[in-house]
Amino acid sequence: MKRLSDALFPGARVFVPGFSGESALLLEELAADPERARSVHFTVAQYPGIGRADYLAVHPQSRQTAFFMTPAVREGMREGRAELLALDYPGIVRYLREAEPFDVVFVQLSSPDAQGWCSPGPCVDFVPLVWARAKRRIAHINPRLRRTRGSFRVNVSELDAMVEADAALLEYSQAVPSSAEERIAAHAATLVRDADTLQFGVGSVPAALARALTGYRKLKVYSGMVSEGVRLLWEAGALDRDARITTGVALGAADFYDFVSDCAPFWFTDASHTHDVRAIASIPRFIAINSAVEVDLFAQVNGERAEGTVLAGAGGLPAFAQAAQLSRNGRLLICLRATAKRGTVSRIVCTLGSEALCTLPRHSVDAVVTENGIAELRGLSMEARADALIAIAAPEQQPALSSAWDRIRARL
Repeated sequence: MKRLSDALFPGARVFVPGFSGESALLLEELAADPERARSVHFTVAQYPGIGRADYLAVHPQSRQTAFFMTPAVREGMREGRAELLALDYPGIVRYLREAEPFDVVFVQLSSPDAQGWCSPGPCVDFVPLVWARAKRRIAHINPRLRRTRGSFRVNVSELDAMVEADAALLEYSQAVPSSAEERIAAHAATLVRDADTLQFGVGSVPAALARALTGYRKLKVYSGMVSEGVRLLWEAGALDRDARITTGVALGAADFYDFVSDCAPFWFTDASHTHDVRAIASIPRFIAINSAVEVDLFAQVNGERAEGTVLAGAGGLPAFAQAAQLSRNGRLLICLRATAKRGTVSRIVCTLGSEALCTLPRHSVDAVVTENGIAELRGLSMEARADALIAIAAPEQQPALSSAWDRIRARL
């Protein structure tokens, strides 16, 4: 086979990796020969702002199943060519394990070693779940991809076809934290203790949090995704040198992927492990640190929808929230700016409205953090929780929230 895209045919159900597993070679081939994607149904996990692939744009008759909303998926849904599944990470795991075997599964791999073993590099989230039952297994062997340690590797003998080609890896640049996000991170850091096990993903607040934690010691990381902040913590001596850094995906620049390959504690495994509530719950002092669109005065969390628009999906938040509740001395922290739209919209709201989605129920959250402080919620009464949340809202929004809560309280 000369091209990866030669494995495609009309009507094929195809799984393609997203995130840092995305193959630039496959994308280039499809752009050069769009007919290869005619009537092909792609399944891929993509997060908005991460990745270059738009499989719906390749051909007007291609289709896609998605687990996260992106601009391309939104347009595809309007055209009747895309479907968005309402699943969190454990739900995605179950879906992929129980789905009809894919006709084709693509994977990007490192060059083989002397025994023919290849590594998937910094992306092991979903491919292992569909690999064994795939009807055809096709690999892009990319010499730029460095080997990583983990639970999944592929021998060339398993492949139905492969194409070796040097291609750029997907690189991810974090946004620079704002002053408000730096304050959020500083507050959140006060809730972390030496030797805690942390889950935090990608984005500007996690980047700021990593900087705020550089003076800590013996920290551990167990997370679905990691980015440059983990390297900062490692180089600052904040991480336990004897503990695994467990993750499914690493995202960053090329030199970060080199660091991940060279750093022995990194262990990559699939989403059935990184988001296994029971396994995570067995980790004492597991601290899940996540963001949200808004939090209401009952402490219900909307992590998915703003003004009626679905932004992404539930992702790993529900699993990490459950695990943090079950972990001995574990905690769930929700971090968000107090306002949106240049201060005109409060993200601490009275109640979740009809244009919101309840990603987490009110009993899940231990603490909510904004740039204005920390609302410690565990053990508080309903009224005390509302008061604590109002106190970390933007000062100009607090009178309206207090009045609204008085009306709600009168009807409880």
